[in-house]
Amino acid sequence: MFVVLLICTPSLLLPGVTQDTTQMVVLIGLFAGLITLIEYGSTYPCLIEFRNAPPFNRVRFLSLFVTVFLLSIIFRGLYEPTTLTRFVQAVGHLIGYVIDFPYSPVRLIMLLVPDQTNVEHMNLMRAAVGLSYLVSLLTLAVFLIVLRVLGWPNRTQAFNFWTNLPTFDPTMGADVVTRLNRDARFNIALGFFLPFLTPAVARSASGLFNASMMDSPQTLVWMISIWAFLPASLFMRGIAMNRIADMIDEKRMRGARAVAAGLLPA
Repeated sequence: MFVVLLICTPSLLLPGVTQDTTQMVVLIGLFAGLITLIEYGSTYPCLIEFRNAPPFNRVRFLSLFVTVFLLSIIFRGLYEPTTLTRFVQAVGHLIGYVIDFPYSPVRLIMLLVPDQTNVEHMNLMRAAVGLSYLVSLLTLAVFLIVLRVLGWPNRTQAFNFWTNLPTFDPTMGADVVTRLNRDARFNIALGFFLPFLTPAVARSASGLFNASMMDSPQTLVWMISIWAFLPASLFMRGIAMNRIADMIDEKRMRGARAVAAGLLPA
């Protein structure tokens, strides 16, 4: 239900959506909701990682939903300005200007906007990009708090690699702790560089950004949301894998100490 609501949110909030687009969005939402329902209702792993290690996926979902909702509110102000849209736009403008400095991810995204775009649309883009990037940073902060306060994942229960990391085979390759730490570093590094690499790749794709892109706010909402969400998600995955590696290493050390204590003479 929540997945369907997430996918349908831009279509529900943004005006000017055609009937064909609405039907397509509803169809995609129902399909995504069905896949999620089957995944969480099954005892076998499929696509979703950390499905039995809450609140990892809940934090990620909430981050994406908040981003999509706020960006939809911002672009709704283009057509139907209200007190809420003005407030969200004002907050976005403030954040956008604060973090719009040379070589920042926000500045790199703004360089993609065509020069012929009017000032109002430029300001809306800056507000949307800045607000989405702030949500991604807050997501990481919330996840770190969950790690510290709640002790994620639950140390009193065994961590099931099969269902929580379906693409990770602990029986193959080098030591599982070494592989987890290596994958964790890779995900964190990719999450750090992705906001900088994505604008460069988009800039090389001719025709991706043009003056008429503001006529399709629904597309902009999803593009900016994914741009901000993916790096945060990779950061979280890297931090989670590093945490699991530490848990395994700690358990091994406890086992080694117990064995050593048992071998000592009375």
